[in-house]
Amino acid sequence: MRFTFLCLLFITNALLTNGQSSSTRDVTLERQLRAALTGFRGEAGIYVHNLRTGKTVAINADTLFPTASTIKIPIQCGLFDKIHKGELKYGNPIVYKDSLHYDDGIVGSLKDGAKIPLNEVVMLMETVSDNTGSLWCQALAGGGSTINAWLDANGFHQTRVNSRTPGREAHRTRYGWGQTTPREMADLMTYIRQGRAVSPDASEEMYRNLGRQFWDNDGLSQIPPEIKTACKNGAVNQSRSEVVFVHAPHGEYVYCIMTKNQKDETWERTNEGFVLLRTVSAILWHHFEPKSTWKPAPGYEKWW
Repeated sequence: MRFTFLCLLFITNALLTNGQSSSTRDVTLERQLRAALTGFRGEAGIYVHNLRTGKTVAINADTLFPTASTIKIPIQCGLFDKIHKGELKYGNPIVYKDSLHYDDGIVGSLKDGAKIPLNEVVMLMETVSDNTGSLWCQALAGGGSTINAWLDANGFHQTRVNSRTPGREAHRTRYGWGQTTPREMADLMTYIRQGRAVSPDASEEMYRNLGRQFWDNDGLSQIPPEIKTACKNGAVNQSRSEVVFVHAPHGEYVYCIMTKNQKDETWERTNEGFVLLRTVSAILWHHFEPKSTWKPAPGYEKWW
């Protein structure tokens, strides 16, 4: 009986801590983040890792969520794997065809037959999240199956490209373009930052692309503009997501927040998902930089 009780106690504790050991779990930060999730009409997952202290927070961190446009990080990895193998040239021009058109973004507005350097298409994929350009990059990388094989080989077993990937139609219906967990997407960002994705030089270029984020009105708006960050965000009607690597003065940290099944499907700045992205980012910044008195300038939000 005593043995059974101890086993149950161990299992219960593991569930409550999301598999985190007490030595690495940031209890104070977790308490603040759980409070921020109170009243949110939908499901949310958060993973935070302070690379200096090793402390983490995991709230639904291993639950699958739609990637929305954060899938463009794995697509970039798959593409750079092809470049590293010599199958593509990063700076070479490629020819746009009307058959590639998905929407009227920058790439989708090109004329049939127009030439554009591959590196510019990659930049547009990561910086402004150009969808036509991203699907083009996915195809150039060998398609979703090839990218998924790279992810699996590198230890990312939950992150997958679903769209235009044979055999993943049911997953696409449920999750959209791609699926992942907050922990894996944050770990993938760290993997790139540490020079472990494809090769050190490929990782460096990928990280530079991720450091040129046009959509800076969500989590990035809560971090001082002089602080270096790398970021990718994504949004569809019932989901908002963001993964951010922050070069904070007192230690780098990475976090990923994802939502799904949101009741609020509006596209205004007041959308509950967008508000949550900003709230989480602000909590993290002031937790890791407690002496910082910085806050967004009054009226800053009017620009959005």
